[in-house]
Amino acid sequence: MPILKKAHDSLGLRTSPGVFFSSALIALLFVVVTILFTDSVDSIFSAASGWIMTNLGWFYILGVTTFLLFLVGIAFTHYGRVRLGGDDERPEHSNLAWFSMLFAAGIGTILMFWGVAEPISHFANPPMQDVEPQSVEAAEGAMGFALYHFGLHTWTIFALPGLCFGYFIYKRRLPPRVSSIFAPLLGGRIYGPIGKTIDVVAIIGTVFGVATSVGLGTLQINAGLAQLFGIQESGITQIALIAIVTVMAGVSVALGLDKGIKRLSNLNIGMAVMLLVFVLVTGPSLYLLKGMIESAGIYAEALPRLAFWNDTFADSGWQNTWTVFYWAWTITWSPFVGIFIARISRGRTVREFIGGVLGLPVLFSVIWFSIFGMGAFHIELEGGGGLVERVVDDGDIPGALFEFLGNFPLAGLVSGIAILLVVIFFVTSVDSTAMVLDMMAAGHEDKAPMHQRLFWAVLMGLVAATMLVATGKDGLDALQQVITVVGLPFFVMGFVMMYSLVRGIREDLGERPEPVTRQWPEVRSAEELEAAQERPAPEVVVQTRAIPEDDGDDGEPEAIRVPGNGAHAQQPDAPVGTGTKEN
Repeated sequence: MPILKKAHDSLGLRTSPGVFFSSALIALLFVVVTILFTDSVDSIFSAASGWIMTNLGWFYILGVTTFLLFLVGIAFTHYGRVRLGGDDERPEHSNLAWFSMLFAAGIGTILMFWGVAEPISHFANPPMQDVEPQSVEAAEGAMGFALYHFGLHTWTIFALPGLCFGYFIYKRRLPPRVSSIFAPLLGGRIYGPIGKTIDVVAIIGTVFGVATSVGLGTLQINAGLAQLFGIQESGITQIALIAIVTVMAGVSVALGLDKGIKRLSNLNIGMAVMLLVFVLVTGPSLYLLKGMIESAGIYAEALPRLAFWNDTFADSGWQNTWTVFYWAWTITWSPFVGIFIARISRGRTVREFIGGVLGLPVLFSVIWFSIFGMGAFHIELEGGGGLVERVVDDGDIPGALFEFLGNFPLAGLVSGIAILLVVIFFVTSVDSTAMVLDMMAAGHEDKAPMHQRLFWAVLMGLVAATMLVATGKDGLDALQQVITVVGLPFFVMGFVMMYSLVRGIREDLGERPEPVTRQWPEVRSAEELEAAQERPAPEVVVQTRAIPEDDGDDGEPEAIRVPGNGAHAQQPDAPVGTGTKEN
């Protein structure tokens, strides 16, 4: 549209006008409408989220487990050797830097918020109806559910779109947009209205998903400041906190990926490990070490059941407010995390990508929840208690971590460090999201004007503040309702992504040749057997389907020789994998 193009140019932007302005308008419209018509917005989202939880909760459970089985399966096929990028590319970042930047995607904030809160919540209110609250059995069940929620399934939600982005952006060199994943199905229509609609929906979902994470982080920071300095937990304080962190994220945006996100990621993962070690060393060390090993076993035992558990018999509604909320929330910002992970994973194979994304972060999550969760159980079962009272009875989930740290030496100092850690995780989440949203809106990875990327950081802050403060409900409840509704279309997209990825790789990789084996004669004696065994296996010759470089030849595809034990030659037009020469 000419008017959008004119506005785009006058603002000095370098993006796609239709995608950028549509996404921005919808998000800003949500902010305005929510503030002006709070009760109506509350009732709409409450009714919609209630219907989804009641009727489609099973679909969320089935969806994530299906995604996980798909990723594990494709990693073990010959597709796992395909590289995300050119065939000769290698990873840009070391494994340590790669692992650190994975946490910049926002999972660090989740670990800080739920590390104590979730295990202690399930310990006091067991999801399974036949378990006695605050018992050893309740503790075991609580650990199983916590690791289920933040282990393989959470990272599966990130890994699936990340793998698709890595393939279609860096292998097929398509624009860094969600619509590019659907190229095998839509073809050139990814550049038309259908593709732009997909991109707008993805951007809006990402804004809401990350805003939810920002909201949870704000609640936790406010709870920590209230405990340390008596700062009131209020909407005004939370707005101020969001504004401060948004400014800090803006500074990081200005510094770029290597100087901003990468340095902050290395800093916060280092601080997180230090906090983990502090709890392990100053707490009941032997109990925590034994509990860490036992937690891994609990998770391994519980995973097959929980992956398909739908609370069918009890129908208590527990799963809707916990598991369904988690999956809906996580998948809304999976496009952002997916593009970000793909960006830092370029050059790795499909197998390396899946193994790394489902391996390293999940291992860290198991260790984190084991130390903090088992530490919380020890306080309740053998210590002075207080966690259940504050977190469950008083409903102060954001204050769980600080109540927990109050049972350790140097509680004030360590709590202050924990607040700083949450802030840094918070900043890296907003910064990396702003970078990815800008890529998704622009459709390229070229350097964008600074004010263009800053806009996305400010927009996320506005949406987070609106969901926390401007709604008529409790902040956490409001976040859950909005995100459950927004997450539904992304689950549908996930199933299409799986098909599109397999189809894309199959088209590019071509058919696998039939195996070529050594041809054995009929053997009647030991001498004939030994002679046959000495005959070399044939070389395998695979004919490429790629178009060769224009070097003046006749344009026929070349044969690729895979070294073997025997000499072999095959003409370019020979059947694939059929030629052998026996000596």
